[in-house]
Amino acid sequence: MKLPLFCKGDIGALAYILANNIVNYIIVIATLSGVLGWPDEIVYGRVIPGLSMGLMVSGLYYAYIAHRLALKEGHSVTALPSGVSTPAMFVILFGVIMPLHYALDNPELEWSAAVAACFLGGVIEFMGGFIGPWLKAKIPRAALLGTVAGIGFIWMSTQGVFDLYSDPIVGLPILAVALMGVFGGYLFPKRIPPFAVAIVGGIVYAFLLGRTSIDFTGIGFYAPNPVNGFEALVSGFAVVLPYLSVIIPIEIYNFIETMDNVESANAAGDNYNVRHAQFADGIATMISALFGGVVPNTVWLGHAGLKKAGAGIGFSWVGALLLGFSGIFGLFTFFSALVPPAVAAITYLWCATVMLSQAFRVCDPRHYAGIGIAMVPPIADYLYTQITGAVGMSGVWAETQASGLTGYQAEVTRNLLDAGVMWNGVPAVKAGAIIIGIILGSFVVFIIDRRLDKAGIVAFAAAGLSCLGFIHSAMLGFFPHSPFVLAYLIMGAVCLLLHSGRGRWFDGEKDFDYV
Repeated sequence: MKLPLFCKGDIGALAYILANNIVNYIIVIATLSGVLGWPDEIVYGRVIPGLSMGLMVSGLYYAYIAHRLALKEGHSVTALPSGVSTPAMFVILFGVIMPLHYALDNPELEWSAAVAACFLGGVIEFMGGFIGPWLKAKIPRAALLGTVAGIGFIWMSTQGVFDLYSDPIVGLPILAVALMGVFGGYLFPKRIPPFAVAIVGGIVYAFLLGRTSIDFTGIGFYAPNPVNGFEALVSGFAVVLPYLSVIIPIEIYNFIETMDNVESANAAGDNYNVRHAQFADGIATMISALFGGVVPNTVWLGHAGLKKAGAGIGFSWVGALLLGFSGIFGLFTFFSALVPPAVAAITYLWCATVMLSQAFRVCDPRHYAGIGIAMVPPIADYLYTQITGAVGMSGVWAETQASGLTGYQAEVTRNLLDAGVMWNGVPAVKAGAIIIGIILGSFVVFIIDRRLDKAGIVAFAAAGLSCLGFIHSAMLGFFPHSPFVLAYLIMGAVCLLLHSGRGRWFDGEKDFDYV
């Protein structure tokens, strides 16, 4: 069959790919430049071109495999939408790079560690092609989605709302229009979504109020250089190793998200190979890191909607080229100066709310308690960052204790507690918060399902992870005398003991409803 390189349905899909990736780029730029103070030479000269190379590779590849699939099956297909992984982006920015910034205060070394983290993430994504189906079968969906929903709620939603209210004249009108589209389902004539109007209209509105400007000074030629990325990998691996407890679980989420989204495409009639997509995401992420990028790629949600709108392969390859050349020629400096923080804020809020709603929508209602408890550990990460940042300004710095936890001296900890600050246990939960969320969520789900044997296995697994420093520790190592190891072992033994008494001296109430 003859497959068009671009069709009418690709127009809307192209807007979807470009708008969301550009907003993600702006968030990355705003965080690295505005919050962390990285120099333009690193942000625009290395990070953005690196991200662009990864996106260009993935977009071209997904257009290619869609073309092959169409020829094989004899009917039109829609390419898999792909781009920067938004949940992983926030976790890498706030869970890896920001703590590194406070610990190192060296943009060059921070960038090297972030590149190494991105490359390791690509390796884990690639491995997902082999182990993804097994992990998906073993980890309850409520635990996985609940943890990611917690990250979205505490980091993205709060930042979005706070940014909107920091400039209410700009933020609140933009918010009103955006919410009408994303949650109310309203449309303007020609089926123009209010969210798109909020983004474009918000940029014009902020510009007319003098909040933003048109700046062409950063436009130039930023040649992607894999040598810089390779050197960064070598120096960054040692620095980023303690953050494996953050990187590994978010990348597990990432390749399971790819798996779910490709399965959704299969359900819509496009029979893509899930494993090949996971391999492609991993390779694209590693390429991005080699050129200086710091955020992984993934297959996006939305394939079914794009297929229903008649999209083909054009949006994928055209979007890949546009994003690639925008990064290479520095066009994102122009976007960064022109787009107000409120536009990024409504995207924070929208993505986080969708993540939270999706967690409850796709999970069994009986497992909602698992979602709720899995959301809590990321709050410790947020509290730790805010409190240590504030205390650090007064000249008080963290020390590494014998247990491997990063906390404050006993005197400082006592002062925080005496002042009523919620600090007790925060450093312990902050370290490996994502994995702890998955552990707690899985534990609750198995209890709800009356599988205390599986709950016990989860506790024993937590003991092993704690012993090796993946959780409750600021670094990997061997901590057999950690109190958390003993606590989890006792927890697991209690579960197995009570499970052995099922049907005799310990049993659950029939038709029990915990709500």
